[in-house]
Amino acid sequence: MVGEEGAFVLGWDEVLTEEELSVTLKVLCMSEEEFKEYKEQDGWEDDSEEEENSTLSNEALSRLKTPCKKLLYDSVLLTLESYGTDLKAEQDLLNDKEAYEKLSRREQQALHVRYGQKRILHQLLELVQ
Repeated sequence: MVGEEGAFVLGWDEVLTEEELSVTLKVLCMSEEEFKEYKEQDGWEDDSEEEENSTLSNEALSRLKTPCKKLLYDSVLLTLESYGTDLKAEQDLLNDKEAYEKLSRREQQALHVRYGQKRILHQLLELVQ
């Protein structure tokens, strides 16, 4: 369901791997009976037209059912815990010109990437609270 990387790709405005996330949330939030039916049918035969045309925008994420929101929330917390530092530490380093200048170019770029990733994850936390 998740693809080779085993991760979902989030952007500022929407989920970029929306089909994978949508299917994963549906399956993980199913009752045992619903899952058995899903397996017997080899997935969903025909999704409704509404589901096919919808995107997982930030607005749509905030309207997910409570179990799906909780699952996403907990997943984001686990992802954030895997980082060595928190968002504030990254922001403080970016704002400390002297410390930032001591970093190599590669370390500066990595800092910007981590900071951006964490900001997106924190935004997702707010959307699914």
